[in-house]
Amino acid sequence: MSANRQIRWGILSTANIGRKRVVPAMQAARNGRVVAVASRDVARAKSFADELSIPTAYGSYEELIADPNIDAIYNPLPNHMHTEWSIKSAEAGKPVLCEKPLASDAAEAQHMVDTFARLGIPLAEAFMYRFHPQTQRVKKMVDEGAVGDVRLISASFEFNVRDEDDIRLKAEMAGGSMMDVGCYCVSIARMITGEEPHRVTATANYEPNGGVDNIAGGTLHFPSGVIAVFDSGVRSYFTHRYEVRGTSGRIVVDEAFVINPTLPSKIRYWHDDAPGGYEEIEIPAANSYTLMAEDFADALLNNRPPLFPAQDAADAMVVLDNLRAAARR
Repeated sequence: MSANRQIRWGILSTANIGRKRVVPAMQAARNGRVVAVASRDVARAKSFADELSIPTAYGSYEELIADPNIDAIYNPLPNHMHTEWSIKSAEAGKPVLCEKPLASDAAEAQHMVDTFARLGIPLAEAFMYRFHPQTQRVKKMVDEGAVGDVRLISASFEFNVRDEDDIRLKAEMAGGSMMDVGCYCVSIARMITGEEPHRVTATANYEPNGGVDNIAGGTLHFPSGVIAVFDSGVRSYFTHRYEVRGTSGRIVVDEAFVINPTLPSKIRYWHDDAPGGYEEIEIPAANSYTLMAEDFADALLNNRPPLFPAQDAADAMVVLDNLRAAARR
């Protein structure tokens, strides 16, 4: 590890999510710095590095993984490449923060988790919204009984892909609305309940010629009796929200998953004692990606587990597999 108590990050690919959101946020972290980036096109890697002031650019993933001056890897490669390159990183002794969803399916995800555990290398899934104080506040409110007994969770995450070559539209790259954004809806439902669904239903529309699901909806039935309903889409207008309804209140979050890091966010909380029926709870601005990177780095520096265990990501993939199968029936 770096002698000055900072994790030196290597970025595995020049994906847009890294350039626009994650890498700048990681560079702002108090306990980490980005020292290298890799692409199969060295010119692209150099351009990415120059744009974001990263010292080293590599023309192959193998070179970055082998660099002894890198402490940890961030892997934002397409879904179908997560398992291969995360495991190669682990075999080189590198901890990995891997983009969501963790893998192409549950079997791959469990293989990743088991391999990292066998090698004694930390692994975490990059679900950034969970680290935002807004999400943490909602979870705390529900756990403390703010809505009474939870009865229903509803979640939506949809947006419109305009680039027909986008990897989200490619079945061979494990794309589709459920994999790309439906996973957020599954995540918040599992996080709020603390349970795994024992039954799911789903329906979907698909791209032509055996393509990915472009809009989907479904239900998750939990052992406690909670029902979660969700919709996900990659061909519809942008929305990302969720609602938790209970026996004595409800919580609505309208900016749920891609939270503006420069502005305060709001939780709306309906309950009987609120003047006018509900109150707005303002949450100070925070960068989800920075908080996520700081947690993983802190876990490495202090030899503790990440806030969210890798097994949680593998368990989530079981739910996603079941939803995708249900939609095809």
